[in-house]
Amino acid sequence: MKEVFYVKKKVAVIFGGRSVEHEVSVITGMQVIENIDKTKYEVVPIYINKDGKWLTGNSLMEFKSFKENNLKDLKEIILSPNHGDKNIYAHPESLGLFGKKIIDKIDIVFPTIHGTNGEDGTIQGLFELMNIPYVGGGVLASSVGMDKILMKDVFKANNLPIVDYTWFYRSRWENNKDDIIKNIEEKLEYPLFVKPANLGSSIGISKAKDRESLIKASEVAIEYDRKIIVEKSVENPREINCAVMGYDEEIITSLCEEPLGWEEILTFEDKYVKSNAKGGKSSGERRIIPADIEENIRIQIETIAKEAFISIDGRGTSRIDFLLDENNKVYINEINTLPGSVAFYLWEGKGYPFKKLINELIDIAIKIHEEKNENMYSYDANLFNRIQYGGKVRAK
Repeated sequence: MKEVFYVKKKVAVIFGGRSVEHEVSVITGMQVIENIDKTKYEVVPIYINKDGKWLTGNSLMEFKSFKENNLKDLKEIILSPNHGDKNIYAHPESLGLFGKKIIDKIDIVFPTIHGTNGEDGTIQGLFELMNIPYVGGGVLASSVGMDKILMKDVFKANNLPIVDYTWFYRSRWENNKDDIIKNIEEKLEYPLFVKPANLGSSIGISKAKDRESLIKASEVAIEYDRKIIVEKSVENPREINCAVMGYDEEIITSLCEEPLGWEEILTFEDKYVKSNAKGGKSSGERRIIPADIEENIRIQIETIAKEAFISIDGRGTSRIDFLLDENNKVYINEINTLPGSVAFYLWEGKGYPFKKLINELIDIAIKIHEEKNENMYSYDANLFNRIQYGGKVRAK
């Protein structure tokens, strides 16, 4: 009997990036590399450093290389945007006299870059041009989910519950901030939250309780983005988060969680330094999973989470963050199309340990890619022969 060899698919796990969430992305990337099914997939690690250089090497497979700053074997690389080109090329400057031009070849991409240039649709555009399967939201879902203003506009158009908000450009603030302040105060009542439109992890977000703190909060926010959103605060809220997974209308929901230890806003440290719980309903940890909420509230949150995901054409897994006011009214705070740690802690209690979750996300990426390639991308209109030089169309 002839022995059958199973060829593993090569998965490029891409992490890092030119983003304020660089370190968070490295952690998520390392978690995916550690938990991916090694019997099915071979990992090709790709690290984008803070200067924007794309690098690969064996030292990227272990987190201690980052902790000990021991990244010594890295080669600078390039991915081509050419349709169907799945090769990893050596950067000309790192090629050397006898170096190989093609370093490796990949079958699937698993991006784990949070924030700018990774979660906002830009890197997804490269994968679309390459025509390669990739995990997570597409260009549109990623860009809409990243921009808090467009995101809330879409949610509002779909009658999903959001707090009142307004927004402004940095350039307008610099030229006429008095008009902006007046407009904000006419539309919204204090207290308010002021946020950069295109950042996550609570970076650049401040609470404004009066005009003086509004000015200070806006000055902080414009350091991080050219678009600023101002939202009405939900006072004394509970934050409840729920993840969804799937694509089109084939969607399932995770357990709900309630982060602990915050009064007004979770800081970057609250989210990524202090929060190390892996699940389990325990008030001694930084989050309670499953959240201690009434059944009707849970159902409402799960329903809205699915609707929010569908409204932006989400794919893969996303975490939707909610606020519950003192009367248990539910508001969507935001959607995270690439949640930290891929929100594995919300899926474990639903029968998806990390390895199985990664397998499912890759399977979804492959299905979406196959479906996309069923589309027709050419149309023979014989246009060149119907138009004379100068733009006039010939009569038939």
